[in-house]
Amino acid sequence: MPKAAPGKAGYHAPFAVMTTLFFIWGFITALNDILIPHLKAAFELSYTQAMLVQFCFFGAYFLVAPFAGKLIERIGYLKGIITGLSIMATGCLLFYPAAELGVYGLFLAALFILASGITILQVSANPYVAILGPQNTAASRLNLAQAINSLGHTLGPLFGALLIFGALQETTADATAVQLPYLILAGFIIVTACTFKMLHLPDVEAPHPENEISSKDDSIWRHPTLLFGALAIFLYVGAEVSIGSFLVNYFSEDHIGQMSEHQAGRMVSYYWGAAMIGRFVGAALTRFVPPAYVLASNALLAICMVLISVFSEGDLAVWSIIGVGFFNSIMFPTIFSLAIRGLGPLTSRGSGLLCQAIVGGAIIPLFQGLAADNFNVQVSFLVPALAYTYITWYALSGSKQPVSKSYAGITS
Repeated sequence: MPKAAPGKAGYHAPFAVMTTLFFIWGFITALNDILIPHLKAAFELSYTQAMLVQFCFFGAYFLVAPFAGKLIERIGYLKGIITGLSIMATGCLLFYPAAELGVYGLFLAALFILASGITILQVSANPYVAILGPQNTAASRLNLAQAINSLGHTLGPLFGALLIFGALQETTADATAVQLPYLILAGFIIVTACTFKMLHLPDVEAPHPENEISSKDDSIWRHPTLLFGALAIFLYVGAEVSIGSFLVNYFSEDHIGQMSEHQAGRMVSYYWGAAMIGRFVGAALTRFVPPAYVLASNALLAICMVLISVFSEGDLAVWSIIGVGFFNSIMFPTIFSLAIRGLGPLTSRGSGLLCQAIVGGAIIPLFQGLAADNFNVQVSFLVPALAYTYITWYALSGSKQPVSKSYAGITS
């Protein structure tokens, strides 16, 4: 298939189709926020042990992303998408024997495989959407795609609360409650993979101007904006995931929300719903306001919301921590688009590094888990607050590093 040039008319339909993928991995990722308290009760785990769910899930990004970037270079973005979906379906199907045998370690293995597929999907889909149109609106497109991702995050906890917690309101927590939800997901993913196989989407690639040096003469390690951005992604994902992972237990505490797990599970959707609203706002805002300034403002406001929740109780503590979701909204797509500016033929490798940095979702929750076990859940939210401090610096300074002259001229 001939390679399509980015920026031409007629990409609205392919972009709309691609947003389906953002919805799927958002939906599945948010299910972890329901899975964690359920498995914690079913296997009588500590907070730190329960956070191994996120450790295995997001640890896959660190291990798989470098290979995923090279895989995409070989087979292209579209075949990478189908490969990622196929691996995701396999991971979902493995939940059935894991639950049947009642072994926590098998759940962790299934989560790792599932996340490996999502990693390949992200390494394919994020740069595909970024390249699909003009470079100066890449942040806006990614914000809009991430808004659809947040819709998946919003509906995922409702789905999990209904099919997992809803089935157990009057019984002891049982690992087999996860079998039906993940079988449903596997079926949907398989259908999606078959649909993408039949569609004829444009196979885009980053343009290669004649005066551009070969990627063999350059390295992603020579681009400080990318490297600082990778750390920003590490801390952002870690903070967002860590907060979501603790919400059910946090809202269940007597001085916070006094909610049942089923009620708290539904409330988690508000956290992700706030991010969805924020991303629609951000998609419009970043067309007129420099994305770095929007990023800095949101990081500072996220810190304020966390501090309010830590030093309050009742409804104020509940809604302020939910409000962090709104300010998280534009962080990933904005950091991503700032970090890959001017990478040219190194874009897929840069994308791989950024997706590898999503391992922050594995590490930061463990630190918050340790804080929760040694202090309490409320104080533990200071851990993600520290992450937002670095993101503020990246927005105001780290993202302003000079872009390589070789690739700075790449536009639509």
